[in-house]
Amino acid sequence: MIDPIDATMKIAASGLNAQSQRLRVVSENIANANSTGETAGADPYRRKTIAFDSVLDRTISASLVEVRKIGSDTSPFRVEYDPGNPAADENGNVKLPNVNMLIEMADMRETNRSYEANLKMMTQARTLAMRTIDLLRTSS
Repeated sequence: MIDPIDATMKIAASGLNAQSQRLRVVSENIANANSTGETAGADPYRRKTIAFDSVLDRTISASLVEVRKIGSDTSPFRVEYDPGNPAADENGNVKLPNVNMLIEMADMRETNRSYEANLKMMTQARTLAMRTIDLLRTSS
């Protein structure tokens, strides 16, 4: 028989792991939002994306979340005129990362809330297990 508390903990742990990896990707995007190329006309940092997948865990008969892949956003780079910048091309244009801070902050907020929800689920499962143990102690 499948222990529901163990299953709950395993599901929540997979969610925590996925959201932790998502937060790392978002943080890297934010940290590199103004990174330019190393040489004149070179491509700057390209925004990273993360994709999740649902994977069936047969031992608990439930779906867990896993990171399917970490990819790159293929949207175009921003271009600004800054002839004094070492990364400027022959026309004085500098390619800037395709990172939109508004999107990254929204992703960070959503990631944080999902992480908190999974953490709450683990806390509730632990509390339920402790109460069950207490009931078993008092009834014997």
